[in-house]
Amino acid sequence: MLALEQRLKMLTCPEGRVDMVLDTDAYNEIDDQFAISYALRIKEKLDLKALYAAPFHNSRSTGPRDGMLKSYDEILKLLDLAGEACDVFKGSETYLPDENTPTDSPAARDLAARAMAYTADRPLYVVAIGAITNIASALLMAPDIADRIVLVWLGGHSIEWPDTNEFNMMQDVAAARVVYGSGAPLVMLPCMGVVSALTTTGPELNHWLSGKNPLADYLAQQTIDEANTYAKGRVWSRVIWDVAAVAWLLNDQGQFLSEKLISTPIPQYDHHYGFDHRRPPCKYVYHVNRDAIIGDLFKRVSS
Repeated sequence: MLALEQRLKMLTCPEGRVDMVLDTDAYNEIDDQFAISYALRIKEKLDLKALYAAPFHNSRSTGPRDGMLKSYDEILKLLDLAGEACDVFKGSETYLPDENTPTDSPAARDLAARAMAYTADRPLYVVAIGAITNIASALLMAPDIADRIVLVWLGGHSIEWPDTNEFNMMQDVAAARVVYGSGAPLVMLPCMGVVSALTTTGPELNHWLSGKNPLADYLAQQTIDEANTYAKGRVWSRVIWDVAAVAWLLNDQGQFLSEKLISTPIPQYDHHYGFDHRRPPCKYVYHVNRDAIIGDLFKRVSS
């Protein structure tokens, strides 16, 4: 287990360029595509080493395996639109079955091996914006990586919210419990009540992104087309909250996010948090600067 001083150092937004991997259910909804695109466009700060496809199951997939495979294909499409290259790995075909059994996948194996090349003084930043089975599996396969990574996860809701019944967490509670109990330095980005402030609209997308380049045009059009199916004829705004997880890595001046230390909570199977002040501290984001984040995102993606 990391000493407190070292943990607090790792939980401070890094200065200088860092290595990261991004775990994403990219086909689930449009916010993942924005987050991937954002990470690809921050060359001066982020060296994106690998992208992992995460499982998901909703109306856009027939099950976790189908969701993961569709996400894998969507990642490749985004890389092509962006004119970028990156290692891409298929993730788990199921959610974690229990808190002791990893699910084998190329993504989990890559993270378990890749993270061993890092140290507490130079950690690998693991940004996760989907169900967290791939990360939990890597931690179960290679527990020593807990001291070599910083995990930035967008999942669950705010601690003031009445439940944690959020898509990423509710489908993968066992994995969340493994990650939160692993001892790995953790940055929590809650959905409802915090990053839910990160919304955009059709006029904004058309003004800042449409026609700027193939990637920007794709993001704008996909978002507008989606809204025209569920909100046709009505006022709408679209949450693109996954970008907050990437923005945390740029927050060395506190310009994008406000955060505090709390004892790492315990995700419960009844979709609530448990609390124990004896658990190690984690970073908890409690506010986002919507205009600063969206403005930086649009500037980078449209260039």
